[in-house]
Amino acid sequence: MRRLLFALMLFSHAVAAEIPPLRGLSRTNLLQYHAADGSIASASTAAEWESRRKEALAGFQKVAGPLPGPDMRCALAPTVLEETDCGSYVRRLITYTAQPQPGGQVPAYLCIPKTALAGAKAPAVLCLHPTENIIGHKVVVGLGGKPHRQYAAELAERGFVTLAPSYPHLASYQPDLKALNMPSGTMKAVWDNIRGLDYLESLPFVDSSRGFATIGHSLGGHNSIYTAVMDDRLKVIVSSCGFDSFLDYKGGDIRGWTQERYMSKMASHLGKPAEVPFDFYELIACLAPRHVYVNAPLHDANFKWDSVDRIAAAALPVFKLRGASESHLHVAHPGSDHDFPDKERLESYDLIKRVLSP
Repeated sequence: MRRLLFALMLFSHAVAAEIPPLRGLSRTNLLQYHAADGSIASASTAAEWESRRKEALAGFQKVAGPLPGPDMRCALAPTVLEETDCGSYVRRLITYTAQPQPGGQVPAYLCIPKTALAGAKAPAVLCLHPTENIIGHKVVVGLGGKPHRQYAAELAERGFVTLAPSYPHLASYQPDLKALNMPSGTMKAVWDNIRGLDYLESLPFVDSSRGFATIGHSLGGHNSIYTAVMDDRLKVIVSSCGFDSFLDYKGGDIRGWTQERYMSKMASHLGKPAEVPFDFYELIACLAPRHVYVNAPLHDANFKWDSVDRIAAAALPVFKLRGASESHLHVAHPGSDHDFPDKERLESYDLIKRVLSP
């Protein structure tokens, strides 16, 4: 891993002039930032890099829409709809209220180890599901769908409290985004997830002293990243088959990102991916100095593994600038297709345990 990232870092600097800039800044030299006088400078401290981080988040919100403010928070009013004994844990189908408007309730599965219910507090993981338009979030609790996606159930079996909210406009979760004053499906999902963390913090059997983790495959992979850049309570971010650069995605064809459940404003950049005001180069760097595990299979037809490596190589200097070691940004390349194989999935669980468990 170290040798690969070092080689790719050298490659990134060599081809930087050939890769289109991002808002006038290098996409591969992420230490560049706009100084107060508008000139381009190179960050030598975390405080200086804060300028680029803020600019990157502003670029993301220019497309996804602004993150809701405190006025959008309301009583969570959780409701348990059903409860199932799953052996070592209890699975509850619940709703919690993400925002005060009618229709602001979010359906989710909450899995609670019986040891936690008995008094031994447990750390918690936000489990974000992949694209699944028939059973939605059921796939991550093991209630059908493709294999290797049941991470909410597997983590509960390992002693973690897990929360798996539905993603808007998939399966039976069809919120009216306009009525809810939500600018995009992406930002609606981010807000639902943030409120999910609020809910986890309120539970007496959750140990939030070390923060939370988030894990997701495909849609859940980039949903985890988007949520984590907006909420630093997430200390471990696991993204499986979740991203590459917009320059590389489908050869620069970003139509897949323009759906209402994602970001309709992306349509203004069709045919011009270099003009999208944010990219995963910066978003991964914004996760520093937290722990990030990326699963990028060699045969993924959705996201290119070599693009992921270029992004990781570019982000690594920011992790180092913020006091994190190379091990805080780990990229795995299984020889599979768009999947989250056992080896990589279990490795990510081990990382979550190392960071969050006492």
